[in-house]
Amino acid sequence: MLKLAYIVALIFAVTFSSCTGNSGRKSGSVETTEKQAATFTNPLLPQGADPWSVFHNGFYYYMQTSPDSLVLWKTADLTDLKNAPKKTIWIPTEPSRARDLWAPEIHYIDKKWYVYYAADDGDTDNHQLYVLENENADPFEEEFSFKERISTDKDNNWAIDASLFEYNEELYMVWSGWQTRRIDTETQCIYIAKMQNPWTLASERVLISKPELEWERHYINESGWTPDYKIFVNEGPQPLKSPNGKYIHIAYSASGVWTPYYALGMLTATVGSDLLDPESWVKSQEPVFSQSPENGVYGSGHNSFFKSPDGKEIISCTMPVIQKQILWGWAIHVRHAPRSLNGMKMIIRFLACLLPHQKN
Repeated sequence: MLKLAYIVALIFAVTFSSCTGNSGRKSGSVETTEKQAATFTNPLLPQGADPWSVFHNGFYYYMQTSPDSLVLWKTADLTDLKNAPKKTIWIPTEPSRARDLWAPEIHYIDKKWYVYYAADDGDTDNHQLYVLENENADPFEEEFSFKERISTDKDNNWAIDASLFEYNEELYMVWSGWQTRRIDTETQCIYIAKMQNPWTLASERVLISKPELEWERHYINESGWTPDYKIFVNEGPQPLKSPNGKYIHIAYSASGVWTPYYALGMLTATVGSDLLDPESWVKSQEPVFSQSPENGVYGSGHNSFFKSPDGKEIISCTMPVIQKQILWGWAIHVRHAPRSLNGMKMIIRFLACLLPHQKN
């Protein structure tokens, strides 16, 4: 799989309520509460990919893909991210995990901070998942230490894009991985496992999605670069608990990020079901978000969810493309969302837009 470097990150707020407001604007304002609105200016950052943010004790902690280090931002106002202090929290030195650091996520678990990321030795076929730990109450203080490589299966198959969540007071991890090592075709699948602790699996990995639907299997870019071999993609799984408490959703990205067809799908399980049973998960038969050529926006994909400071909105960080000839990135296709989220309606508010370039 290939990751790309992007110019800027799109952030949009998603409120599960009635659909109102202008969902197509590229700049403007977003309500952080019913009575207060914050203004912003595009773009939020000069570059970025695979954005991740979490709100904790009055601050947003933000991370994104960097090829050879891990950087953490801290800000009380995410729309002012470009002026936020940032800190390089990890520069790898072990050659086996020093290259291509992808999709870092920072999580607060049992009063400690953990950063999950994928890395390799320069050969993308060797990507594995790793964890850093910081015991300080503020992850911007003290230093992170290397904790462990997460062994996802006995054969140490390729694994990227880890994300963790709690369900029924137990910890789970979802990620993208291979069933077996690639020979001539790459197939990325979504897996889930129960965790013994933040760095060790307590169960076997369980496959809950693989790219089988037509909209999940685009790998040819008719207007630009295409890989030399077939790559079928399910990646970037992001857990989301429904506000009504009835469902566990996992948003995921499908089709090649280098194509305009890169889209968000959704897996849904009913609360009370066994999350380690593949039959508990229902896949959306159409993308939740996808390209919108009529609006001049192409692709949609890798995102993350977090709550607004008042807890009333669920916000997603993602990345759009607004130039078709580039053909990498993200767009929003709202009309499928209410059906895919079991009837819950959404307000989508755009905060920024993105222009990408290919990473060597």
